[in-house]
Amino acid sequence: MNSRPPAEAYCLADAVFYDTGNGAATQDDTVFPQAHAPAPQGWERHDRDVWTVYTPQGHVMPQQGWKIHISGLPDNAGRLVDVAFAYCLGKGIPFKFLRSRNVVTTHSLKYAPRSASGKIVTIYPSNENELHDTLTELAPALEGEPGPYILTDLRWGNGPLHVRYGGFVMRYCTDDDGATVPAIERPDGVLVPDRRRPVFELPDWVRLPDFLAPQLTARQSAGADADFPYRIEQALHFSNGGGVYTARHTDGRHVVLKEARPHAGLDGRGTDALARLERERRALQQLADIPGVPRLYGHHLVWEHHFLAVERMPGDTLQSWFARNYPLTRADATEEDLARYARRALALADRIERIVTAIHQRGMVFGDLHPGNVLVDDHDEVSLVDFELAVPIEQAQRLGLGHPGFTGRGKTGLALDRHALAALRLWLLFPLTVLSELDPERVLGHIEVAERRFALPAGTLDALRCELQPAPEALTKVPDALRATGPALLDAQAPDWDKVRASMAQAIVLSATPERSDRLFPGDIRQFFLDGLNLAYGAAGVLWALHHTGAGRYVELEQWLVRAVERRSVHRPGFYDGLHGIAHVLEEFGYRDSATRLLADCRPGLSAVRDVSLFAGASGVGLNLLHFAARTNQGSYRDQALELAEGIAEAIRAGTAPGILRGTDRGARAGLLRGWSGPALFFLRLYQHTAERSHLDLALAALHRDLDLCRTGPDQTLQVDGGYRLLPYLEVGSAGIALVADEVLAHRNDDRLAHAMTALRRAAVPEFVLEPNLFNGRAGLLATLTALDRHRPGKAPDAAVEGHLVSLHWHAMSYRGHVAFPGEQLRRLSMDLATGNAGILLALAAALDGRRAFLPFLRP
Repeated sequence: MNSRPPAEAYCLADAVFYDTGNGAATQDDTVFPQAHAPAPQGWERHDRDVWTVYTPQGHVMPQQGWKIHISGLPDNAGRLVDVAFAYCLGKGIPFKFLRSRNVVTTHSLKYAPRSASGKIVTIYPSNENELHDTLTELAPALEGEPGPYILTDLRWGNGPLHVRYGGFVMRYCTDDDGATVPAIERPDGVLVPDRRRPVFELPDWVRLPDFLAPQLTARQSAGADADFPYRIEQALHFSNGGGVYTARHTDGRHVVLKEARPHAGLDGRGTDALARLERERRALQQLADIPGVPRLYGHHLVWEHHFLAVERMPGDTLQSWFARNYPLTRADATEEDLARYARRALALADRIERIVTAIHQRGMVFGDLHPGNVLVDDHDEVSLVDFELAVPIEQAQRLGLGHPGFTGRGKTGLALDRHALAALRLWLLFPLTVLSELDPERVLGHIEVAERRFALPAGTLDALRCELQPAPEALTKVPDALRATGPALLDAQAPDWDKVRASMAQAIVLSATPERSDRLFPGDIRQFFLDGLNLAYGAAGVLWALHHTGAGRYVELEQWLVRAVERRSVHRPGFYDGLHGIAHVLEEFGYRDSATRLLADCRPGLSAVRDVSLFAGASGVGLNLLHFAARTNQGSYRDQALELAEGIAEAIRAGTAPGILRGTDRGARAGLLRGWSGPALFFLRLYQHTAERSHLDLALAALHRDLDLCRTGPDQTLQVDGGYRLLPYLEVGSAGIALVADEVLAHRNDDRLAHAMTALRRAAVPEFVLEPNLFNGRAGLLATLTALDRHRPGKAPDAAVEGHLVSLHWHAMSYRGHVAFPGEQLRRLSMDLATGNAGILLALAAALDGRRAFLPFLRP
């Protein structure tokens, strides 16, 4: 769906919710003293997310220019901050720094964003002379300090100083994909993206200072003389530590190249990517000639990057094999299908175990067994990849990395692999093993579900029970907030849904943190790089959901949102990710003045919006303007919506729009929130406002565009083609298409839509759904089925709706004694609308109360 970083960096600060560590920073003994000490006379200090910013009083910050970054590691970050602090205060130069060692650690991890990797301090010189003086004067004080190369920058000399041209203050524009991104200004006044790709890029109108020419030459010629006999063909994977690529040797041989950057991509024990690459090299030498283990071809140094060349093993990942074959995600799986799948899956597990046993016989432990590190070919033969955690048996312990749900707490030696093998066998039958990170005892219930659902003979999985039974010390590490028995409400034969919903709402309220300024409710990771205010992942969506599900109004929390809006730095106009969604909620709650100010702030930038989606683009904005036109009786809002309609109509006719078509390998983003169905909903509502049939024509054409991006599955469902899998969901998927198609068909007959509806609805009935949430999980399918079936209170739901209700308990957790659900990736609880409790509450209101308008702008 929409891009988001991996969860690892957001799991360190809190064992219950995703977080950055920002909220508890002042209690953290690793906070650098300069982050909370009083600002020196003549200076101002303020916090910006995880950064502490110092600015001389009265200083006028240039909008953009050359900035200096100091890179480092958790171990030397305090020294770097000390040096920069003393220098910048003495010279009167504004600067910022990461506030604590823990924050530095999260920015240095393997799956932290590459563009920010290693940045400890940022300095903002006023001009090129000050830039040169700062570089030359700071360099001796920082000589010898280790730090990763900042990929977006030029390195000054051989130390941790780096430079790039970019924005000093946050301004925004849209990029080629229609997304709102940080901007810099061209000489003609036009804002363009401030690109932060992992390469050095200089805007074409900016002259490189003469004193940086040697640094540019060094960067451009880096690795030119390296003995590197490979031509890279495709990037398979990127992390902060380096990439994984397919390549071809000059002799024609296909290989996989694993890249490692010194001092980058740290694991939980502080080991960098280069050390892990060396560990993998030694392991592959030790394990040479074991069937299913790739051969090692060589090690190469190119510039500062190290590459390991290994055999390219056949097949695709076990994750992809599972997505194609797991029967419980199909609409028509029979008991015979389940039995056939179980035999095949357990045979695969046996083959994997044989490879692991051979590794043990060589005195090694693989250490990182999970579905992403297993390849399966067309004949169900298997191989293992990624040996960076493979070590001799006597050294085997959890090495700072590891896939959640597959790493046994407290286990060492061969027991590490035995635990992972057992978890893998269970995952092949019931793939919710990741939940054991939050609830270690949950795995025993999952074994029972797997054994029963696949009709396995009694005792078949007893070995898994024995191996995966959590040790007492693992249970003692479960946070108190997760220990109580809230989920028991859903375990009953006939749950008291009023109590369940009240419990879920209470969990949301108890999770609120009005003392924080960055977010009010814990939710998805995206709230930290969008904001904590928006409709999808922030406070606005949670408060709206509580009100619309009958859980009440919370004026003190609404006031938090009002105050936060006044001090905002966000300028995205989008409905689910920006200001229009916040305005929608504020207006509904009676804060009309605040709401209309937000719309006025958005107005000048609407002409630059290229995204046409409901989530972040013109369709969502247009629908909200129609809403405000009706609520305020002001024709200017309707006129703005009609202006937007012209651009959206042009995109529909052309069949091209940023972000919807993503290429065959990455699939499409069709559906309600990210695809053409959002524009279809906009033109349907516009038709209802104007009675102009051309608007209904456009709604129909947009839906046809989304149907073009769908594929018929083997179970005769019609779903969005997501590349290696089919997508039935609300945000991206067939459920969202079905909702809008159903409404359009109420106004006009269309053979293609009518024929597609059965297959679209059929896609919303799978027994197993990986995540419980509204946008891309079970709750969205539940709400969709209810809306399509036009249920009303008192009428019994059909079997598919009942199946979704019953299966919610698979994901239900406890938060302070109340029912709560994990968010995306299932690593932490979430309370937001898109991924957490608030959205699931909306789905339950749809299913149990007949509220078909479970999201704004859907059928009233």
